[in-house]
Amino acid sequence: MSRGTVLIAAGGTGGHLFPAESLATALRRLDVAVVLATDTRVGEIAKTFPAERVVEIPSGTPSGGSIVSKGIAALKLARGVLAALRLIRALKPDCVVGFGGYPTVPPVFAAATGGVPSLIHEQNGVIGRANRFLMGRVSAIATGFPKVKGLPESLAGKTYHTGNPIRPAVLAAAALPYAAPEPGGTLRILAFGGSQGARVMSEIVPPALASLPAEARRRVTVVQQARPEDQDSVSALYREAGIAAEVAPFFKDLPARMAAAHLVIGRSGASTVAELAAIGRPAILVPLPGAIDQDQAANARSLAEIGAATVIMQPDFTPERLAAEVAAHLQDPSGLTRSADAAKSAGVLDAAERLASIVLSLAKIPVPERPHQETPS
Repeated sequence: MSRGTVLIAAGGTGGHLFPAESLATALRRLDVAVVLATDTRVGEIAKTFPAERVVEIPSGTPSGGSIVSKGIAALKLARGVLAALRLIRALKPDCVVGFGGYPTVPPVFAAATGGVPSLIHEQNGVIGRANRFLMGRVSAIATGFPKVKGLPESLAGKTYHTGNPIRPAVLAAAALPYAAPEPGGTLRILAFGGSQGARVMSEIVPPALASLPAEARRRVTVVQQARPEDQDSVSALYREAGIAAEVAPFFKDLPARMAAAHLVIGRSGASTVAELAAIGRPAILVPLPGAIDQDQAANARSLAEIGAATVIMQPDFTPERLAAEVAAHLQDPSGLTRSADAAKSAGVLDAAERLASIVLSLAKIPVPERPHQETPS
């Protein structure tokens, strides 16, 4: 028999669903029932998400586009709020938790207006628009980073730094120590960019590494994510350059690949940054350009400021610049070890448990004793 019920709201993208999945796993370990409210993008993830039920709630994004499209999105959100109110009346959850994105808005708004304890979790270093709309209405705010731009000081009393909950596969990879590259030895590189970054990685990383001197190319091995339409050309370029490479559109065991790498090249989404810190791996990060909130730039800075990562903005991310960075690490790999140690120092392995403790406190469900209770930031 469950000790209570928590409704989790998260949009159908990995950046929101991965930390939501980690919280759900932690809550179910504590015998708390979980229901997921999400949007139509959830797809296959719904089959493995650790919840008793998955409910699709209408939502839209009322920013950008024409006045007509904004109006349609607003109507979808209104329909979503009504659907969420019906769900909350039927489910009677003890707490509602939102993980950002507009699919979070209807359930969390409905909970806040209906007197149900509510919490939002902000994964990025800049608070997103949906969470900005909700932050004054909810019972508590949890953050992935110690400092989050856009959170007013007036809300500090209900704001908690928990870190970003990470997946079990990442926790397993975090147990693997960093195998420092040896002077004159092999340098293992992992390059990936997700759905919004694989193209630029395919355009920049292969020619950068192919431009290295022959002796350096022999010392490099690459695991690279590439879009299906780029896979053959990327593989051919590495083959012609004599670089040992594995190229694929998707890696199911990405955390393990991250742990095996000496250097990671990628975007700086909240999940990527949290996983790099948890596993403790040095990185070259290329924030996604054009984002209204510049959240990826803020995420990347958090690692750059402690010496765990080099940040290259996309206009400066050229084959020449990347080749120079890699060549420097091949010549003196000791800096990679220092960066790995710095990244590891920022990792939060128990973020899901920290967040679960706050959720249970709001829900008035007895919280198991833990060595370190979080206090408001």
